[in-house]
Amino acid sequence: MRIIGVGVDLADIGRVADVLEKYPRFAQRCFTEHEQEYAFRFANPSRRLAARFAGKEAVMKSMGTGWRRIRWTDVEITGGGKPTVNIFGTAAARAAMIGVIGFEVSITHTDDQAMVFAIALGEH
Repeated sequence: MRIIGVGVDLADIGRVADVLEKYPRFAQRCFTEHEQEYAFRFANPSRRLAARFAGKEAVMKSMGTGWRRIRWTDVEITGGGKPTVNIFGTAAARAAMIGVIGFEVSITHTDDQAMVFAIALGEH
């Protein structure tokens, strides 16, 4: 395996909570059904959604692009155990174009912030 790119992002959990309260459709616009089901099982879904939001951003950065070229729901960060990345649509097309065959991600939280580091991997 070789590293094609790296990305990191930090999300403020309180800000995500505020956006969820003010704009209820935010969850549907930015997160897959699986991500929403996972996050909303917990008393404070904003903590998990902030981590997924940062994860999406980190994955996009690892592919050398940002959210203007990849739809938010085309990157999915799994929950429960070791996080994994699933890509669809625009994200899958970008990955194929630059030779990405997988990702490694690491998620960490504080009470206020969620940070994700992503590595886009390619063949030798």
